[in-house]
Amino acid sequence: MQEAIKQKRTLRLIKTTSASKSELKPMVNSDDYYKHVQRYAEQIRKTTDADEIIRILDIVLSETRGLRFNEDVSTAHEQVKHAEEKIESLKSELEQLRGLVQTDQMTGAFNRRGLEDIFKREAARADRNAQSLGVVLVDIDNFKQINDNFGHQYGDSVLINFVAVAKETLRPTDIVARFGGEEFVILLPDVEMENALTIIQRVQNNLTRSYSAYMNENQVIPVTFSAGVAIRSFGEHQNSVINRADKALYQAKRTGKNRTIPALTDH
Repeated sequence: MQEAIKQKRTLRLIKTTSASKSELKPMVNSDDYYKHVQRYAEQIRKTTDADEIIRILDIVLSETRGLRFNEDVSTAHEQVKHAEEKIESLKSELEQLRGLVQTDQMTGAFNRRGLEDIFKREAARADRNAQSLGVVLVDIDNFKQINDNFGHQYGDSVLINFVAVAKETLRPTDIVARFGGEEFVILLPDVEMENALTIIQRVQNNLTRSYSAYMNENQVIPVTFSAGVAIRSFGEHQNSVINRADKALYQAKRTGKNRTIPALTDH
């Protein structure tokens, strides 16, 4: 009886990662494993979403580990172990690539794609916890003049320095993203307008102290920025709140630059 059971025994793998209902069918033997890998490969070929690819690789990795420790495939353990290492390496490379895709390579701030993902996360957290989310649109003052007089390499250093000063000044939970050109978006979770204005003024002060563009011995162009600050309303979309911050930024530019203006609450 025991021998018969042993002969009928098949390989069973248990998934430890989340998956859709269609992926929860139990795998009964090693042939099923390879069929599943082929299906996962098809899913990977059909998507360009790094998060989705990493999720699929997590499933494959879990199943591969289960296969490696099953005695029915003891003769192939080295091959399975090699496959596991390859999957882990690919997953690690994709995670690094995802970080690069979301980061502005020159300044080290998030780029617009990274901002979109982070905004969704922070907005969902704010709505879930009934908290506010400050959204600041920043524009470096006189940036064209700086580029024209000192060159684009020098202008790049101004942007890099701004991000460095902002990161040093802001709280660990705050986010800096390059929105385009010399414009940046700063996300300030769980702040009210008064606190947001104080935080941005602190960044302004630190930036002015740390960096100035010298025209000549008698003329100095301090590196400053103008900013518009909006407090996101419950359920408000990214485009809406940034648009309100942009209108406030326009007022800051129009009324003399080097200042921060709060946005209107209507949207």
